[in-house]
Amino acid sequence: MKITAKPLVSSFIFLGIILLSIQALAQNSPIITGQDPNRRVITTAVPFLNFAPDSRHSAMGDVGVATSPDAFSAHWNAGKLSFVKNDMAFSLSYSPWLGRLVNDMFVSYLTGYKKIDDVSAWGIDLRYFNMGDIQLTDGRGNELGEFTPRDIAIGGTYSRKLSENLGIGISARFIHSNLSGNISSVGGSESRPGISVGTDVGLYYTKEVFPGEKSGVFSWGATITNIGPKITYNSAEDLDFIPANLRLGTAYTVNFNEMNSLTFALDFNKLLVPSPPIWRRNEDGSLATDSNGNLIVESGRNPNRPLLSGMFGSFADAPGGFREEMQEVMISYGMEYKYNDMFALRTGYFFENPNKGGRRYFTMGLGYLYKEKFAFDFSYLVPQTQNHPLAETLRVSLTYNIPRL
Repeated sequence: MKITAKPLVSSFIFLGIILLSIQALAQNSPIITGQDPNRRVITTAVPFLNFAPDSRHSAMGDVGVATSPDAFSAHWNAGKLSFVKNDMAFSLSYSPWLGRLVNDMFVSYLTGYKKIDDVSAWGIDLRYFNMGDIQLTDGRGNELGEFTPRDIAIGGTYSRKLSENLGIGISARFIHSNLSGNISSVGGSESRPGISVGTDVGLYYTKEVFPGEKSGVFSWGATITNIGPKITYNSAEDLDFIPANLRLGTAYTVNFNEMNSLTFALDFNKLLVPSPPIWRRNEDGSLATDSNGNLIVESGRNPNRPLLSGMFGSFADAPGGFREEMQEVMISYGMEYKYNDMFALRTGYFFENPNKGGRRYFTMGLGYLYKEKFAFDFSYLVPQTQNHPLAETLRVSLTYNIPRL
C-alpha cells in the first residue's frame, strides 16, 4: 500500500486509519471521543497484543481463558500451560489483516513450549504485526523512500500446577513498536520507536465431573495480561497505555462417549485502561483548556494518570457510571465439537457494545490432527455489519506436537 504525505504526518495518518477501522486507536483522543458524548471508545497503543493469534480460539468467538490447554495457552492463560499433555510443541499462525482495506498487512504468531516435569512447563512466543508499506515524501512531494510500520513482541512463560486441578502461570514480554522510523516532523519533534514491557498472570482450574459414560470436564480461568509501563513515540510527556486486560471465563466439556465430545466456553474481557472522559467545550465547539493549556474534563476523570491508578481506577472512572462500566465488558462465546480427538468443528460469537467500539461478529472454523503430531486449524470471521473492515478475516495455524515418552 502506498501513501504520500509529509514524513511524520503520513505515518500517523496511516496508523490512525488502521486502528480506527478496528476500533483500537493509539491513544485516548479528546478530539475524536468528544464528538459523541455517548460513544467513548477505550483506546491504547500496541493493540495487536490482544489480537486472537490462533485459529482454534478465534473460531470460537475469541474465547480461551478456560478452554483445554494447547500450544497457544501462553496467550490466553499462562496458568494452563502446565496442564498440556505433550512433552513439547511448536506452532505457527498467520492471518492477513484488514484485507478489505489493504493487501499487504498481516499478523503472525510463533510459539512453543517444553514440559519441565509433571507439574511445570515453560514456553516462548513471538508475535509480529506488519502494517504494510508507506511511500514517504517531503513537503514538496519528493520521495524519501518507503517505510514499513511494524510491532513486535517477544515473551517467555513459566507455568506450574499448585495441585492436581489448579495451575498458575506468569509471562513476561518485550514490546517494540516502530510506526514511523526515526523521522522528524516539520515542527522538529523527532519520532522514535516505542519500547515497553508487559507481564501476564493467570490462574486455571479444571476438574472432571459426573464421571461415567457421559463424563464432563469443568474449567474456569482468570488472567490479567499486558501489565506494563506506558509507551511513547516521541517524548516522555506524551505517553500511551498498553492494553492491560482482565479476562474471566469458564468452559464445560461433555464427553458423550470415547469418540465424541462437545465443549461450551464463555469469556468476559475488560480493558484495564482509563475510560475516555467528556471534555469541556467552548461556545464555538472547540475544546476548552486551562491557563496552562491543559484540556478541562467536564465529566469523568482525566485519562493521563499513572499506571496503577489507571488500571485500578478503570473500574470506576466512566462518565456514565456503573452502566457505562458494564458497557466496557466484551463477551465471547464459543463451541467446539471433537470426533476421536482428531477432527474438530468450531463456532462462536464476539460482542462489544456499540458505544465502546461495536465489534460484533460470528466465527467458525475447523481443525484436524494427523497421527497425534501434526495439527492444522482454520478460522473465518463474519461481522454482523456489512462492509466491515474485519470482514473475511481468516487465520491458519500449524502445530507440531512431540508426545511424551
